[in-house]
Amino acid sequence: MTTAADQLSRSALLFLSRQSNLKDVATRLKPFRQLASRFIAGETLEEAVDAVKALTAKGLMASFDHLNEAVRSPPETRDEVKQYLRLLARIDQVGVRANVSMKLTQCGLLFDRNLALQNARAVVADATARDSFVRVDMEESAVTQTTLDIVRDLHSEFGERHVGAVLQSYLRRTEEDAKALCAERVRIRLCKGAYLEGSDVAFPDKKDVDANYVRCMRILLDSGVYHGIATHDERMIDATLEHAARRHLPKGAFEFQMLYGIRRDLQEQLAKDGHPVRVYVPYGKHWYPYFMRRLAERPANLWFVMRNLMKG
Repeated sequence: MTTAADQLSRSALLFLSRQSNLKDVATRLKPFRQLASRFIAGETLEEAVDAVKALTAKGLMASFDHLNEAVRSPPETRDEVKQYLRLLARIDQVGVRANVSMKLTQCGLLFDRNLALQNARAVVADATARDSFVRVDMEESAVTQTTLDIVRDLHSEFGERHVGAVLQSYLRRTEEDAKALCAERVRIRLCKGAYLEGSDVAFPDKKDVDANYVRCMRILLDSGVYHGIATHDERMIDATLEHAARRHLPKGAFEFQMLYGIRRDLQEQLAKDGHPVRVYVPYGKHWYPYFMRRLAERPANLWFVMRNLMKG
């Protein structure tokens, strides 16, 4: 059960996730770095590749995500495109079962929509040539509609095998978005959401977020499109398996998705049971905002840092 203290801690941590100037202070603290290394596969591409090799050896798939929410200029967006082109090439060279996830703010969405589309298109075109796939990540609600519009543009050109979207069940609009995107055969990753949003656009209570997750999951599984059910919540996983059984869906009709470093036991067990499981593997120097959102999902992790700081 979520307590008022948990809600307050989550709000505070989400606020701090936006204070990127705190990263330099935080990374000087050894316990903070130790905890971050559980959720971040490293700061370099090769560190992330090594992490994915280890996952592949356990029967898991992966989606690489180069973390960078500090893109503020066209030259920086071009650097991000180059990073993703190198990443796609490296996946081919290594031969791991992996694709990529990318945020449109990395492509310039906050200051030039057309540039964002152009940059995203370059990455998806390269992925298509390699018969790979790009998941366009979802960010804050202020860019939800524009993000989905760009996904639709890319989907119309490259098709469902090469580009997909993310929906967040904490947003009130998500059920209708799920219905519309499934009708268009857009592949979706369904997650709960990890940004700080107002109650006018997002459900403030966890029970409502969970209920919406189950409604949307059923829409996805009934659509005949290959989707990603992204959750570590065993109740959501059980609800998914129960619905799949009722619909007589084979295990390969969809995949479970989880975050790097979270519920490794569950990831491996589902894979052993024959379910496709993909692990979202973030890496890069700009990991602070992502890490703080992971802390906000489980504020108890913060006590790990505090206890070790007090130990010196």
